Amino acid sequence: MSADAPVTLITGASRGIGRALAAHYAAQGHAVVGCSRGKIDWKLEGFTHVQADVCDEKQVLALFSRIGKEHGRLDHLVNNAGVAAMNHFTLTPMETVRRVLDVNVAGTFLFCREAARLMQKRGFGRIVNMGTVAVALKLEGEAIYAASKAAVLSLTQVLAKEIAPFGVTVNAVCPTPIETDLIKNVPKEKLDKLLERQAIRRYGTFADVANAVDFFLKPESAFVTGQALFLGGV
Repeated sequence: MSADAPVTLITGASRGIGRALAAHYAAQGHAVVGCSRGKIDWKLEGFTHVQADVCDEKQVLALFSRIGKEHGRLDHLVNNAGVAAMNHFTLTPMETVRRVLDVNVAGTFLFCREAARLMQKRGFGRIVNMGTVAVALKLEGEAIYAASKAAVLSLTQVLAKEIAPFGVTVNAVCPTPIETDLIKNVPKEKLDKLLERQAIRRYGTFADVANAVDFFLKPESAFVTGQALFLGGV
């Protein structure tokens, strides 16, 4: 692989959107580093997997230290790792609340912070955080999940201002439901009602998400920061 290949870090890369994005950018010749808590049973040319919990600061620091030593830089970060809780809020235990906030908010913060430290050295970087249409639609039964992703969007907007002087942009992609493990336990009737609230009434695809992420990662998108792109016409 060329030493000039873009270095792209993707969290939650073991499955779903994260795995699809890893394959997408590896196919484009990126040096892709993916992380997840568990081991993976697949390999991909141009892809390196690291076991790390996104809300464990020591593990995150070790991951970025490895990237710095092996690649000397980081061009792109896609904060894809996330967990959902789909219950009425009166039935949601505090253990679930803490886990959702730790992964979705604290994890995103940690990776943004460490990525920015690497990126600012070269005066270039692209950070893309994952939001959700649950924020815009204020979906019932997803109170803590939507609240955590609303925090991610606020974080995106503030960080965009703080690190703009370093040539680093921070944006968010907010997918509609995609047929992944994240929604496998959601009743079909609930998903159907959600799709009816979109202008484009279908499930999202990995390609839809990759297309949006592509736009934010482009060098030509240097003048686009602090934005949240909601898919599906929400």
